[in-house]
Amino acid sequence: METKKPNVFDAESTVDYGSGEAGPVIYIDPAKEAAFSVIFLVLSTLDRNNLGNARVFGFDADLGLHGGQFGNINTLSSLCTILFEVPWVLAVKRWGANKSIGTAFVLWSACTLGTAFIHTYAQAIVVRMILNAAEAGLAQGFAYLFSTIYPRELAGKRIMTTNLAQCISGAFGGLFAYAIQTMGSRNGIAAWRWLFIVEFIITVAICGIGWIFLPTAPETAWFLSEEEKETMRLKKQRDFMLRGEDKFERKWVKIALQDPFVYLLGIAFFTSSVAINGFGVFLPTIISGLGFASLKVNYMTIPVFVLGAISLVTQVYYSDKTKRRGVFIMACCVPVAVGYLICVATPNPNAGYAGMFILVIGLYPISTLAVTWIATNLSPDSKRAFGMPFAYSIANISNLVSSQLYPSQQGPRYVQGNAVSAGLTVVAGFLYGACWFLLKRRNAKKAKLIAEGATTNGFEGDMSLDSMYIL
Repeated sequence: METKKPNVFDAESTVDYGSGEAGPVIYIDPAKEAAFSVIFLVLSTLDRNNLGNARVFGFDADLGLHGGQFGNINTLSSLCTILFEVPWVLAVKRWGANKSIGTAFVLWSACTLGTAFIHTYAQAIVVRMILNAAEAGLAQGFAYLFSTIYPRELAGKRIMTTNLAQCISGAFGGLFAYAIQTMGSRNGIAAWRWLFIVEFIITVAICGIGWIFLPTAPETAWFLSEEEKETMRLKKQRDFMLRGEDKFERKWVKIALQDPFVYLLGIAFFTSSVAINGFGVFLPTIISGLGFASLKVNYMTIPVFVLGAISLVTQVYYSDKTKRRGVFIMACCVPVAVGYLICVATPNPNAGYAGMFILVIGLYPISTLAVTWIATNLSPDSKRAFGMPFAYSIANISNLVSSQLYPSQQGPRYVQGNAVSAGLTVVAGFLYGACWFLLKRRNAKKAKLIAEGATTNGFEGDMSLDSMYIL
């Protein structure tokens, strides 16, 4: 009869991961660690792309927008995303998830409601800029939390939740927008305004759940038993060599800024994110431009997002299982480029719609795996807390490009926008390949030194001999 492993056990002549010296090893049941993901799954389901749905049924007309003004709203909003990502993640490390992410939810929900009552172009810019400033750290804050809780090779499935939520909420957002659109104006309020009012109510409900369940730190969570709290304390001791002290150490900001991998992945993520960001906000516009009736557009987005969710889950699962990131990201660039090129090459609406299904196969896995790649390869936590959102901020400069790719005067086919998205995705594939080559060379140098009997290479954190990079 097989004996069940205890949560913690001692083994002789092994290494204590807390001190790095000979002593007892700390074993933590993986099932205990997996339980904590439930806390955060509930909090990543908010709809982030309903502005695109609102555009299909009256947003532009009611505000008197013309030319590239809708794109300008997204461009200026994106500046706030770029500027506030690093501060939000540092806030999560400094004050914990409960206070930091909870505050972001309150601000975000207030701006969602505010969007329902704007009447001018200027008001739209102000409200959406504040909303993006509040939302900026959510995805990165969750990615940071997951990377500090879960083993590196398992973090992908947890970080995936933010992108999976985009697929699911995109699908339900399309269905929800379609229902609101068919409802029409009620009580003197336009249908697109009701879209944001109801979204606000949903946001408030989720915000309340977030404050109840989000702990300041895993090892102090009120809903855990004493045994589970001890499990998390032991996990922190086990991971000390890679994660470092709880206190933020400023020296790691300089080290992160001197790491070529941070910049290279950030630039690669920038080139691939043009297609990702444009797709999320402008998918209804793209489908409308293919020639389909406006009433059909919102529900036609649903199966596209469903396929995106299936592809995301499948590819991230196998990426975690094989402990490979780079090869999956590079492979995903192919269908994204092909899908956009189909829209460029033919005016046939059915072929263009099929192109949306092809490109979404690779779209969301790129984003998830890129974040996972840098989040789980940077250490200790102080370097990760700065380096990860910094690279993501570089990537989010792509919002300034993607928000200008689909101006109304270039409709209905938006050939330029789709062509730029396709071209930059090809460039991204090569840049991600360069990231893979850089990390492979670093691992080879470390392996050579270890084989020669070296115990140190003069570096700390992920650059030291204590860890190898996941490729």
